[in-house]
Amino acid sequence: MATMTSLIGLINKIQRACTVLGDHGGEGLSLWEVLPSVAVVGGQSSGKSSVLESVVGRDFLPRGSGIVTRRPLVLQLHKIDEGQQEYAEFLHAPRKRFTDFAAVRNEISDETDRITGKTKQISNIPIHLSIYSPNVVNLTLIDLPGLTKVAVEGQSETIVQDIENMVRSYVEKPSCIILAISPANQDIATSDAIKIAKEVDPSGERTFGVLTKLDLMDKGTNAVEVLEGRQYRLQHPWVGIVNRSQADINKNVDMIFARKKEHEYFETSPEYGHLAHKMGAEYLAKLLSEHLELVIRQRIPSIIALINKTIDELNAELDRIGRPISVESGAQLYTILEMCRAFDKIFKEHLDGGRPGGDRIYGVFDNQLPAALKKLPFDRHLSIKNVQRVVTEADGYQPHLIAPEQGYRRLIDGCIGYFKGPADASVDAVHLILKELVRKSIAATEELKRFPTLQSEIAAAANDALERFRDESRRTVTRMVDMESSYLTVEFFRKIHLEPEKNPSRNSPNPNVDNYTDNHLRKIGK
Repeated sequence: MATMTSLIGLINKIQRACTVLGDHGGEGLSLWEVLPSVAVVGGQSSGKSSVLESVVGRDFLPRGSGIVTRRPLVLQLHKIDEGQQEYAEFLHAPRKRFTDFAAVRNEISDETDRITGKTKQISNIPIHLSIYSPNVVNLTLIDLPGLTKVAVEGQSETIVQDIENMVRSYVEKPSCIILAISPANQDIATSDAIKIAKEVDPSGERTFGVLTKLDLMDKGTNAVEVLEGRQYRLQHPWVGIVNRSQADINKNVDMIFARKKEHEYFETSPEYGHLAHKMGAEYLAKLLSEHLELVIRQRIPSIIALINKTIDELNAELDRIGRPISVESGAQLYTILEMCRAFDKIFKEHLDGGRPGGDRIYGVFDNQLPAALKKLPFDRHLSIKNVQRVVTEADGYQPHLIAPEQGYRRLIDGCIGYFKGPADASVDAVHLILKELVRKSIAATEELKRFPTLQSEIAAAANDALERFRDESRRTVTRMVDMESSYLTVEFFRKIHLEPEKNPSRNSPNPNVDNYTDNHLRKIGK
């Protein structure tokens, strides 16, 4: 019993949560659709309300002519210990306990009118009523509007089809147990409940048949063939119910007394005496409770799967639109740092691989810089004429002793100075690539999409940092070029001078001026 209580109680809680969240079923796949339930189906005046009151043991449902039930009533029964006071609670009034069940009846009418108005229209938004009593079993029933064939004054012309569509939206679910209520004093072949149950459940696996008004059948007739399943067979046994008569209702006959009277009727009936142990509202309640528990056990994997799927979808939606941000400054700082880390991770992926970008930086140094260096005018700067001019002009009036070192230095400084242009251009090219990667990384960071101001701040901070890095890189490149031009040792000049000169000039027109052959100047250019 503890397991049954916990299983049915769990489904009750999920049903209430679905109602609060606006999930009423009938709108595609939803959690409400897969929850096992017992839908009470019957035509008007079939005794449907009386059956529910017999199961509960209380007179609590609105009565009247025409369509009385205009909204689904989710009736959740909770068994409590003997001696405890029974009471009722509504989901729409959770802090209010009803111990007067006449007040429960009035609240159902008022809550129905709140949605549908004083008209005779219907609504698929359910009313949730929980009853706690020692006279019930743990069970959940859904009372649906009674099926009708004709629209009466004040009703929409489509009311007949509207009610049938609402009933079908419940009974078509594979997890729904159908409690088909038919009056025994009418031909079972004309039963509205059996007709719709047969259409949605041809095998009868989900249908429980209930015959009411057995005591009102014409003399000489009985419903034994139906109750024994010979006239219309179902997978589950038929149950006969004897409700209170209208005279008993008018006299406010106690429902517990009515149960005893019903039990006596079947025990003493010559037609139904052999079926007495399987008849009555109490037996029906126990039968439904046990079967509901069985269906819940079977449906638990699909319920868990749908809940997990829904959780994943909601988490993905939350990630897309963003989760709530705490008002505490520390928590806000932590959130900002987390988003900055997410941006940093994507930016690194662009640089290190996994995302495009790093390959373009490699291309700057592997293709762009070498191509620019090849275009430098070294051939013009190291031409024979220019080498001769620079070398002869470098020393001025002071002759050199070993080699024209000043001339060499000027030539080398001039050549190495050409590197500054392509080097600076490479710095600018990398700078532009990094700025573009910052923009792409911000756009690819899902966590930042709901914070455009933070996006702008991160972009501004990153671009400011890149500007500083570019200036520092330019200075570093310049220093590196200057360092290379300064690193000329004496050995370098000695080697040039000591290399043998081919075809030296034998005649010098001017002994006071240093003259060098073309071959000697070419060695300097090299």
